[in-house]
Amino acid sequence: MSKKLNQLEATAISGNDISSSCLYVSALAIFYAGQYAWVSLLIVAVVLFLFRKIYGEVVGALPLNGGAYNALLNTTKKSTASLAAALTVLSYMATAVLSGSEAVKYAASIWDGIPVFPVTIGVLFVFMCLVILGIGESSKVAIAIFLFHLTSLTLLCGFCIYHFFTSGFDILTANFNTPIQGSIVTALFFGFSAAMLGISGFESSANFVEEQKKGVFPKTLRNMWVIVSIFNPLIAFLALAIIPIETVNANQDALLSFLGKASGGNWLSFLIGLDAALVLSGAVLTSFVGVGGLMERMALDRILPKFLLKKSKRNTSYPIFILFFVLCTSILFVTEGDLAKLAGVYTIAFLLVMVLFGIGNILLKVNRKTLPRPERASWTGLLIAITAVAAAIVGNIVLNPPYLAIFIEYLIPTLMVVFFMLYRTYIMKAVLSMAKYIFPENHKFLRLLHRKTVKELAQINNQEFVFFTNHENVEMLNKVMLYVKKNEPTRKIKIVAVLEEGATVEGELKKDIEVLNRAYPDIQIDFVEEPGTFNPEKIKELSKRWNIPTNFMFIGAPGEHFPYRIQELGEVRLII
Repeated sequence: MSKKLNQLEATAISGNDISSSCLYVSALAIFYAGQYAWVSLLIVAVVLFLFRKIYGEVVGALPLNGGAYNALLNTTKKSTASLAAALTVLSYMATAVLSGSEAVKYAASIWDGIPVFPVTIGVLFVFMCLVILGIGESSKVAIAIFLFHLTSLTLLCGFCIYHFFTSGFDILTANFNTPIQGSIVTALFFGFSAAMLGISGFESSANFVEEQKKGVFPKTLRNMWVIVSIFNPLIAFLALAIIPIETVNANQDALLSFLGKASGGNWLSFLIGLDAALVLSGAVLTSFVGVGGLMERMALDRILPKFLLKKSKRNTSYPIFILFFVLCTSILFVTEGDLAKLAGVYTIAFLLVMVLFGIGNILLKVNRKTLPRPERASWTGLLIAITAVAAAIVGNIVLNPPYLAIFIEYLIPTLMVVFFMLYRTYIMKAVLSMAKYIFPENHKFLRLLHRKTVKELAQINNQEFVFFTNHENVEMLNKVMLYVKKNEPTRKIKIVAVLEEGATVEGELKKDIEVLNRAYPDIQIDFVEEPGTFNPEKIKELSKRWNIPTNFMFIGAPGEHFPYRIQELGEVRLII
């Protein structure tokens, strides 16, 4: 069994991403909201507090890797969940490339002569090797970076506060009297829209929740919220307190380094530059760890190719990390190192993932009412949070209209890969039909294509699925069959009743299954009465005996008195 992450390790891995926002989000907010930037950042903190409850409820009820994908997979159609997965992967790719490139640029500002393009590839390669070695090893690096970053930010804020009180209030007063374009409401809205980038990384912890010790996940949410709620508004306020707004806007690329120089001298500026290079590198690590948990889950569910599940001696899915490295490197080559347009992909993809997670929470409340969960988000808070993020998406598109077109350019090929895997049986049949129309019946290529396609289809369709029940009526079982037919290419399903000694199947279950066999002639439905107790051990035993992975086993949503948590059942999915 692989090592589980404690609170500090898990917080460090996800926290490096969200806390690295301190390096740029204050400057962004000041650019759009002026002297009211700190208010915009406080509003962001309120929205993030609402999302703490949302993530706490969803992941508490469904504590499996995958984030928004997992939330939607267990509450709605697989195609909808696949959209969330594609957006999350896209967001991680943009995060890794942008953070890696910016880390090297900060390092180059400290040490002249560093070639940005090749060193960025080197940074991506180093973190790929780290995660292949194992999440425990990579967490040690993450902790070192995280603690250094928090220490650097605390020092910076301390020197800025001292400078503010010793130099007077003149600059702050002048900044607050600076005229703004438009109304205060407009300034706050656009400042808020831009500042929402400051919470990117909050979703990462949900993507590797299975690697965390029991009870750690909600603590990571709390810790990340505290960090950005304190540092982001505070740094924006201190920047306005000691530097004129015009100077802030002229030094957006390295505002914190400039703040360090203004408040503490060159040594503090150097420290902040070094910290920026390190923590942005840590955000690259977060991307690798997060995408690893997500893509492994997608491959298990046959949304990505099966070869990605190959394991190293350290039990890491190394093909996933190698593929992610290749994809990130290819983006660098395609953009020739000019990554400004990737910011648009990053912004919209990340915010859409947050919206989809909120929608997943709504579906969880509606479709899985009986599922136990440690906490519940209020309907009011949930709707406010989703509306706020949707407004931020609109705000970002208004501020940067080209972002939407660039985002779509990157999204389409990503969706093509995912939806090809999702609907590959239909696509393969269509290709075969077209080939029969184009080529003569006895053509060598057609015979070869037909043989390979039939073999591949048989392999896909022969994957057997399991649904556990002992009391469902024909209406509920029909819902199960409709879900399987729409979401999973298969011709075999076992409906299994696990019966303790002396127990019998309730109601007309056997007759209902006979009805279903007639209603779905293309799917072989086998009814199995399995002696024993329904528990995690029984699921593992049946999975091994029948050679059916647990993620191809389904149950209805359990009630409050169900004795096991969902993660104890492996990758078993909820479908009704």
